[in-house]
Amino acid sequence: MTVTHKRLLTAFLCACAAGVLLHFVHDWLPCAVTALFSPVRESLWEHVKLLFWPILAAGLVLCRRDRAALRPWLLSSLIVIALMLSAGWLFHIVLGGESMAFDIGLYFVLMAAAFLLPRLFPGPWTGLFWELVIWLTAAVGVAVVLFTFWPPDGPLFADLSGAPTWARLPL
Repeated sequence: MTVTHKRLLTAFLCACAAGVLLHFVHDWLPCAVTALFSPVRESLWEHVKLLFWPILAAGLVLCRRDRAALRPWLLSSLIVIALMLSAGWLFHIVLGGESMAFDIGLYFVLMAAAFLLPRLFPGPWTGLFWELVIWLTAAVGVAVVLFTFWPPDGPLFADLSGAPTWARLPL
């Protein structure tokens, strides 16, 4: 099934808005349930939730009539999550960058990439590779849940809220 440009754009805008709102949900309503979907700390890893859940939801909605077509969306989410963690680690940890504009721009670029990439993976989406994509996505989902409550030590899990980038909005 082919997704129309209008449906894709609508899903993209809704997913972007959902990710932005998810950033604040745990602050507004702090509890274990909101912690599963919304960042509880200003760590790079916690911000995976802003991509993972909206992309998964958009893929499920857009592919509800063709479940096999969800597999490219899962691969897309894995790719953009890896890119976000890599770019965030390089910019914030290695280079010591502090730019909220960079973070916001990166989010929207990666969200756009997540919606464009599935069109690059032609079907049929069967075989060992695509089964591995499903399992890796499930593993990321489990890691999101586990690391919310029991984050390991390391730079990807460090709370960066003390940095000016994460603590205030630009004027």
